[in-house]
Amino acid sequence: INRILSPRHGSILLDGEETRHMNMLEIARRFGYVPQTSARIFPTTVFDTVLMGRRPHIGWRSSEKDIKKVVEILKMMGIEDIAMRDFNELSGGQQQKVLIARALAQEPDILLLDEPTSNLDIHHQLEVMEIIRELVVKKGISAIMAIHDLNLASRFTDRVIIMKNGMIFDAGRPLDVLRPENIRSVYNVEVEVLTTNGGTPYI
Repeated sequence: INRILSPRHGSILLDGEETRHMNMLEIARRFGYVPQTSARIFPTTVFDTVLMGRRPHIGWRSSEKDIKKVVEILKMMGIEDIAMRDFNELSGGQQQKVLIARALAQEPDILLLDEPTSNLDIHHQLEVMEIIRELVVKKGISAIMAIHDLNLASRFTDRVIIMKNGMIFDAGRPLDVLRPENIRSVYNVEVEVLTTNGGTPYI
């Protein structure tokens, strides 16, 4: 979607425009990418890490507006108290929040998240997923994520796509897609799927 890899076939469109016709700066303005982990190459503060997300809008010089935007995002994410901490010294949950904050600093239309809960304990898994869900609701952006935890996907997403052998196997609402026969076919395991009082399936 954001051209880290180029598809061999088909088209990816955002508001009717093919992403392959966008330059990398425009891609960076439209899509905020949150990787599984961030390489620990050089020490940088949380504040400067988030400020890097402004790069598609400002070049290499930041303005007072950019500083205010970073402060606003740090407060929204609840990480203003660690703004001057070294990113490399943070816990996995804190680092994930910072990476989401950096993506938000790009002011994207769409957040792309690669396993945002990997390597997190259950408390931080729920916290990160709740933050993403709240951003979708309050900021009016879309979030597309790859995730292996089917119960987290069921609880927090509007639509689910199940993949098998690199192809779409089924897509739709969690209630329609996360059925025992689909899980048997894709994962080769027998499960029981129950539903909460609100109609959310859980496995």
